[in-house]
Amino acid sequence: MLEKDVKDILFDEPALARRVAELGRRIEEDYRGRELLVIGVLKGANVFLGDLIRQIGLDLEVDFIAASSYGNATESSGVVRILKDLDYPIEGRHVLLIEDLIDTGLTLQYLAENFRSRGPASLKICTLLDKPERRKVDITVDYKGFDIPDEFIVGYGIDYSQKYRNLPYIATLKPSVYSQGAGEAR
Repeated sequence: MLEKDVKDILFDEPALARRVAELGRRIEEDYRGRELLVIGVLKGANVFLGDLIRQIGLDLEVDFIAASSYGNATESSGVVRILKDLDYPIEGRHVLLIEDLIDTGLTLQYLAENFRSRGPASLKICTLLDKPERRKVDITVDYKGFDIPDEFIVGYGIDYSQKYRNLPYIATLKPSVYSQGAGEAR
């Protein structure tokens, strides 16, 4: 029934699988010979992270962090809150930060600065989706899946008001859905 709220499918399952496999191969090449700590930003990056790590044939560990600058709004407040911190120290580790979507970049900038202050051996950023026209801060993205238009998107782990995460594709949401009330969407 969620499909009725979808405006357009941007990336179907085969397109996502191909791109995730490509990213996994690049990451594997870049980190060969090093132990990798993959950190997913919850909740949206969990599906992407799960598919991505299965494409990386290296020893790696996984951790998660939860941060928010949205709350229950449709626009970022610019104030980042850590809702769940890392379980493991990152000092001296090769860290790959996994994000589902980079919008303004404010949350990711905050997380990157926070992580750098913890002394990792290296820190790189991987995102599935990027909205470069919405960027408010300069962020270096080392691995990127797709650029997307400035529209509300859902699916493949990404939500609007905690719904639509289970759609197997990335789609835009009909404006009538999100114009009716506030919810977490990007």
